[in-house]
Order: sequence, then C-alpha cells, then structure tokens
Amino acid sequence: MTDTKIFGLRELKKRETRQEISDQATRLFIERGFEETTIAEIAAAARVAKKTVTNYFPRKEDLAFDHHEQFVAALAEIVARRPPGESALAALRSAFMEAAGRQDPMLGFTRDGFGRMIVESPTLVARLRELLEQREEALARVLAAETGDRGLVPQVAAAQLAAPYRVLLGRIMELTLAGLDNARITELVTESAREAFDLMEPSFATYAVR
Repeated sequence: MTDTKIFGLRELKKRETRQEISDQATRLFIERGFEETTIAEIAAAARVAKKTVTNYFPRKEDLAFDHHEQFVAALAEIVARRPPGESALAALRSAFMEAAGRQDPMLGFTRDGFGRMIVESPTLVARLRELLEQREEALARVLAAETGDRGLVPQVAAAQLAAPYRVLLGRIMELTLAGLDNARITELVTESAREAFDLMEPSFATYAVR
C-alpha cells in the first residue's frame, strides 16, 4: 500500500472518528441537556478515550457547534466571491434567499430538538453570540480590504449587513420551537428577509460594489 493511500485512510478514519464523537455528543446533549452531559459520557458513547474527545474538540461547546469555522467565515466568503458589479448587500441578499429555500442549518433551521438544546443552555447561547460577533468581524475584514477603508465604516457596515442573518436566525429558532414546520418557516422568514433587505437598499446599494 502506498504512503499516499495510507495517509488517505488515516485522514478518513480521523474524519469518521470526529463525526462519531460529534453525533454522540449531540444526541446526549438533546437527551440530557448540554450542562448535564459530561465529556466522559460522550467518550464512552463514542467508544473513544476522553482525551480523544478533547483532542478533536478543545471546547465542549464546539461539540454542539462542530461547524463553527464554516459559520464564522460564511458571510465574508459570500462577499469575497461575489461577481463584478455586485454590491456586498446584493450578494448577501441573494445568498440568504437561496439558503432559506434549501433550509440551510447555517441560517438556523434545525430538527430533532437541536434548537431547543441551544436555547435551553446558557453556555451555548453565549457561545452562539460569540460566533455571531466573530462572523461580523470576519465580514468587516473583507469589507476593509476591498474598500481600502481602515476606519470604522467597514465595522459599522458589517454589523448592518449581517443583521438580517443574525435576527432571522433567532426568528427561525423561535418558530421552530413554536412547532411550525420548515416549509412554513421558510415562507415567513423569506418575506421578513425581503422586507429587511429592501429597507437596507437605499443605504447600501452602492457600498462595496466590486
């Protein structure tokens, strides 16, 4: 067996182990609560050593938000990838509508008790706020780089441009906990998003046009 194939198998095994740990952790968090579940219990459920869990997930919260890097980078990447002639607002608007249509978990669409798990845990609510702040900071860095503005404007713009994503994430979770199905939530949130982005249009239609 070649070294490349051995390396590939090792990486596959690592990904599988990481996913199994995350899946077992999420199951236990939903069943018992985040604060009540221990790392030792997660390790036992995933059939790995406790140290293995902490090696893959240094923070317990990251077991619940196992795609946090992708979440933090999402808005910055949308703006960075927009085509010539498109504003940051237009890129974020179209991306939100597309993601809502496929009920993307990154917008807040959840199932099987995941949303309740978050809102019932003060630790996870606090961590989500941190991730939202980090996402705005990442967006601000892209806006600063593209506009050449090293002042406060990119930070203020990022906070405003990210606001529909942040507010509607909370709304999606509220509607989920209220028992609405994803199809109905999509209808309501899409309409709210349209109103929000329309309201922002006069201020940001010409900002950060590529």
